[in-house]
Amino acid sequence: MVSIEQVIAAYGPALVRIAASYERERALRDDLVQEITVAIWKALPNLQDQAKLKPFVFRIAHNRAVSHVARQAARPGQAELSEALRDGEADPEARLVGKERSERLVEAVRRLPLAYRQVVTLALEDLSYDDIAEALGLSVSNVGVRLNRAKAQLKAMLDG
Repeated sequence: MVSIEQVIAAYGPALVRIAASYERERALRDDLVQEITVAIWKALPNLQDQAKLKPFVFRIAHNRAVSHVARQAARPGQAELSEALRDGEADPEARLVGKERSERLVEAVRRLPLAYRQVVTLALEDLSYDDIAEALGLSVSNVGVRLNRAKAQLKAMLDG
């Protein structure tokens, strides 16, 4: 059986990125990651096919993220303070440009309708269409359609 430590080691950064695609505020994002981790830990004994761990983990992550968004919808938003720049990185200008691009992409992904946001987030985590379909309970062809439509919307948002 897979342990929660193995799951966190393998998928921890991806879970943080998924949470970031749903939650803008740092503290709430950290809470969401913790919620996701606890949900995975509780569900691990139900995993019957170890080969399907990746879609299992991402299905739980997305279900928790969707629940989180539903709970937070009524709450008024608060502005997050920008993070301090990290020391030790080579080129501050290149880092800033990269950070701005990443922030624009994350913000554009957040503006996508939920159905498109889910497939894009999983695709950005290098899941196959089959794994995305399994994680979201969709057909493989539906995943392809949603992903193409999401890419078109992202392109329009980022080019505009």
